[in-house]
Amino acid sequence: MKKILLITFIIMISLSTKVFAIDEIEKGATLSVDNCIELAIKNSPDIKIYKQYIEMQDYKVGQSKARYFPTLGASLGHDYGNTDVGYRSSQNKGSSARVTLNQLIYSFGKVFSQVKMQKFYKIAAEYDYQNAILNTTNNVKSAYYAVLAAKANVDIQKANVLVNERQYDRTKAFFDEGLVSKIDLVNQEVYLSDAKIGLVSAENLYQNSIVKLNNSMYIVNAPEYSIENTETFNFKDNYAQINLLNVANTTTKDDGTVEVKNAVLTTQVEKSDILENYKFEKYPYTLDESIEKAYKNRPDLLSMQATKDAVNEALKYSKKSYLPDLTGSVGYNWNNNNYYSTNGVSIGAYLSMSNLNIMDTNLKIKESKAQFEIAEQNVEMIKKNIYFDVQNCYINMIQLEKNIPLLQTKVRQTLENYELADARYEVGLGNFIELQDAKENYNNAQRDYVQTIYKYNVALTDLHTAMGEK
Repeated sequence: MKKILLITFIIMISLSTKVFAIDEIEKGATLSVDNCIELAIKNSPDIKIYKQYIEMQDYKVGQSKARYFPTLGASLGHDYGNTDVGYRSSQNKGSSARVTLNQLIYSFGKVFSQVKMQKFYKIAAEYDYQNAILNTTNNVKSAYYAVLAAKANVDIQKANVLVNERQYDRTKAFFDEGLVSKIDLVNQEVYLSDAKIGLVSAENLYQNSIVKLNNSMYIVNAPEYSIENTETFNFKDNYAQINLLNVANTTTKDDGTVEVKNAVLTTQVEKSDILENYKFEKYPYTLDESIEKAYKNRPDLLSMQATKDAVNEALKYSKKSYLPDLTGSVGYNWNNNNYYSTNGVSIGAYLSMSNLNIMDTNLKIKESKAQFEIAEQNVEMIKKNIYFDVQNCYINMIQLEKNIPLLQTKVRQTLENYELADARYEVGLGNFIELQDAKENYNNAQRDYVQTIYKYNVALTDLHTAMGEK
């Protein structure tokens, strides 16, 4: 027996330790979006509150069922009396005891309606709990995608700084040789400063996005960690690697190796990660199909429908208040005084109505009818809100879905234009303004593309949430 208790204790300790470990983030850990959602669900105060609501409603169901069970009553008393009549006085002493057992036999459906009402309220509480999980999941995913977008933007800005540094070195070399004017060198210094400012802003945005992700998971003082890519936001690495890519001048040696001169920095984000490895599939459902799914899945709608059913049972209960209760009773009585002692068993069945107020009952019925009509209107209102919510999310998602391949093409085109402008500038055929415009167009195209992917993922998440899907 002691051995069994010891094993049980060890298992309980190990399980509790595992749960505690999941609630925190280990330093250097790599989290997936599912890991972040799991942490948020475990830590969310709102979800814990809604879970308590379910437990409370479960107790209310039990309380309403309790009327089906017998009630026990008991009393114990002692009496003393002194009576003076003329020249005589008498004293009366007595003790009594009574034990009764009462059982509801039939309530004409009143208890049944109460039990059903509380069950429907419990169902509503369970859907409210699911709705809290759904909203928490949405918040985590949106924050998660914002971090991925911010990381990609930091990589682009880093690449832009290095491009401008090498561009400055080349322009200064041209200036020293008298091939370009002083204004070209000064302008390049300005572009380099702007690139560094852009990098600082991008890094600040990244830090803010991390804070928002931690907030969505309810994690305070989180250690350093990284996050994985998702199928719809698929970069090659958590932090995109930077490679040198020559777009202007190369020399092939006798052994076949290529010597790079005046290389222009680009990143794998533009060349491979986003454009080649990005997994993009068109949304498979029509608007009508999405709305139909929402009507079946949305927990807030299902909660309100359950609430309407509960209010309907409350109305039934109010209408049955005019009816009596049929109860059975078994009792044992014992009395003992100065003159005699008695005891006996009593059995009986009773039809009873306690404190019936016809006017009050009639007004309660009217109140219940009004509450039921309100519940019906709330259901219709939520349905209409769901329709427009899904429609709005669907339109936003489709628009971004259409933009993604167009922006893919634009990134390739602006990269090609930049390569040509760089080559022209290298051999003296292009001017400095043309080169800078091409570079700026390319950087803007990259940023727009990453931002569109981010917005698409958020829009897709919002659509799934509007449809009641995690």
